[in-house]
Amino acid sequence: MIFFATSALYMNDIIEEEAKAAGATDIRTISGGVEFSADLAAAYRFCLWSRTATRVLLGLFEDEDILDADELYEASMQIPWEDWVNPNITFSVTETVKNCPYMKNSHFAAIRLKDAIVDRIREKFDGERPLVDTENSDVVFHLHIDGDKVAWYVDFSGRGLHRRGYRVAQTDAVLSEYLTCSVIYRSEWRKSLEKGEGVPMLLDPFCGSGTIAIEAALWAADRAPGLVSNRKFNFFNLPIHDPDIYEEVVDEALERAEKASSRNIVIHAWDIDPKAVAISKKHAELAQVEDLINFQVKDFCTITAADVPQGTGYIITDPPYGLRMESDTNLEVLYRQLGRQISTLFGGWNVAILCGQQELLSHVDMKPDRTNTVNNGGVTCQIAHYYVFTAEERQQMIERAIERKKERLAQPLSDGAQMAYNRLVKNLGNLKPIMEQQGVTCYRIYDADMPEYSAAIDLYENKYISLQEYAPPETIDPEDALRRLGELIDATERATGIDREQIYVRQRTQQKGEKQYEKMASTDKFYIINENGVKYLVNFTDYLDTGIFLDHRPIRKQIASMAEGKRFLNLFCYTGTATVQAAKGGALSTVSVDASATYLDWAVKNMQLNGYTEMNHFFYRSDCLEFLFDTYDRYDLIFCDPPTFSNGKGRQNFDVDRDQVRLIKACMMHLDPKGTLIFSNNYRKFRLDERLLEEYDVQDITPSTIAEDFARDQKIHYTFLIKHRTVVTVKDTKPTIRAVRKK
Repeated sequence: MIFFATSALYMNDIIEEEAKAAGATDIRTISGGVEFSADLAAAYRFCLWSRTATRVLLGLFEDEDILDADELYEASMQIPWEDWVNPNITFSVTETVKNCPYMKNSHFAAIRLKDAIVDRIREKFDGERPLVDTENSDVVFHLHIDGDKVAWYVDFSGRGLHRRGYRVAQTDAVLSEYLTCSVIYRSEWRKSLEKGEGVPMLLDPFCGSGTIAIEAALWAADRAPGLVSNRKFNFFNLPIHDPDIYEEVVDEALERAEKASSRNIVIHAWDIDPKAVAISKKHAELAQVEDLINFQVKDFCTITAADVPQGTGYIITDPPYGLRMESDTNLEVLYRQLGRQISTLFGGWNVAILCGQQELLSHVDMKPDRTNTVNNGGVTCQIAHYYVFTAEERQQMIERAIERKKERLAQPLSDGAQMAYNRLVKNLGNLKPIMEQQGVTCYRIYDADMPEYSAAIDLYENKYISLQEYAPPETIDPEDALRRLGELIDATERATGIDREQIYVRQRTQQKGEKQYEKMASTDKFYIINENGVKYLVNFTDYLDTGIFLDHRPIRKQIASMAEGKRFLNLFCYTGTATVQAAKGGALSTVSVDASATYLDWAVKNMQLNGYTEMNHFFYRSDCLEFLFDTYDRYDLIFCDPPTFSNGKGRQNFDVDRDQVRLIKACMMHLDPKGTLIFSNNYRKFRLDERLLEEYDVQDITPSTIAEDFARDQKIHYTFLIKHRTVVTVKDTKPTIRAVRKK
């Protein structure tokens, strides 16, 4: 017999293992689940022991050439339904339909199958027909249509195979049994359990309704999940059911549970909510595992070493990621505290964290050993697995790293690396005193000073290096380019004293369109830097740039000095660094506009980091030109720093040289008669259009906005102050607020 076990996303490999353990053969993954061959005993065993399958169907017939609804009916009439139902048996039909041009309404497919079954039974039983009962039928048939291919099944297990029957109440966020078991399956706890060296200790510090702890207890006690409650499987009503074989399989399961009853099982389940703990206890009682789980009301974020169970063990947990927290800020705080508690108190433990917002895992501040993807009710989630080093292991790692560094630094530099080192030492000698005097902690120390070492090197907080290699021309041998990059890294480590692990290397190439906003990696590792009395978040690995343009440091400082009492608009705002300075300078209100949701979210976080969360700070995701032409607000201070070129999806191509007049005039429409537009860009051949010089009062302030660390490149950017030439009377207009995103 051919069976099909339906599966949620990312679980087919687990179900394949379950089918194999049940005694099935010819196991293979197909769309929507796993197909396998099995006799009745293996099929019964799978239904009792599968922890992750949602339904088991017995295959009846297939047809790969059904072209319309009439053909579906005719093919269905050929199937001997009388083998499964008669006029005294009720039935119902379920269906899945996809990629089917002739079946626009999936329910209509079920109706056609129902009609065929009824008509066939009438023919076989002198006009008598079975009744359709959609709520509590004796037999359920399933119709699966995928394009021209049709498969007919009878439901063997019944819907909700994963529902154990012990959950009678729920907390705000519920984790399904099958998803819970997939998390447990992926964990190091399950792997340790299967080694047969005893049951490892387990802790869920955010237990909610207790599903993780209960499913783990069933697993550890080797109890068949299908026997947790008095389940009525659909196969009880099928004519092929053999009660004797079923009883043998049940006895086999009971023997396994009895054999495992002597195991020492220690599972801890905590939650800050007493109601959740009470619900968990009730569920554990119904699942008959209450004696295996130690439930306690505890706030994991405030526990001390005295609360941690003795010995080492495993954490598997599903912390809140949206439903039970009031804001994203609270979530970030929670995950930072979670990471601190784990790394501080649980040395030697293995940890698996399920999270539906991947960016929250970055706040745990630990690097996962591996991750798995799962789906929770349509939400793509990550399972992050960590090993927490003990204090002794950390010290050993530090000592090994120090030894490796000593060995590396003891090696003589190559001639090329020595040359680069000399230049870096010279640059640092000139720049460091100036930057320290100005209170600048992030600045450029090298910018392709030597043609053979073509890169920009930026120093952040005297802790991190961003080394951005300019893409070598195709005429350069790749091996030579790689060697030179290695020499430059060696020189940078020696000259700055910064560990190689904190030197982040990327290659800069021209990016257009949506690629400007795409992630290059997914570490979600952010660092806090300081500038002119505020803080910014930077990321050295995931994006084309770190999140701040260091050459704009003087411009940002000038914005802070000009912003007091002003209505400030930041166009092409990127990560909102200029907006933060305007807020620091006392701006009356700020508006930040960018086409990228990624960077706009970053801007919001930069404002939050500095405490600017008032209602007068607005963020718009929009094409900046469209924003200017669609709104009517006026501003006292506008900062516009457009890209050289942009051709993002759904937007008109933008070229700063070609479109400068249109852009600046649109800005001036929103500028108060006494206001100032700060216009900047980094197109190296930029020249301000003569028409703008004739119409507006323009001051080129470029030299004053290029700091000492960028003095070697006077074309790094161009900056102009632009004002209305004459003061005119402007009729007041009512502010228009569109699509405001507030956090």
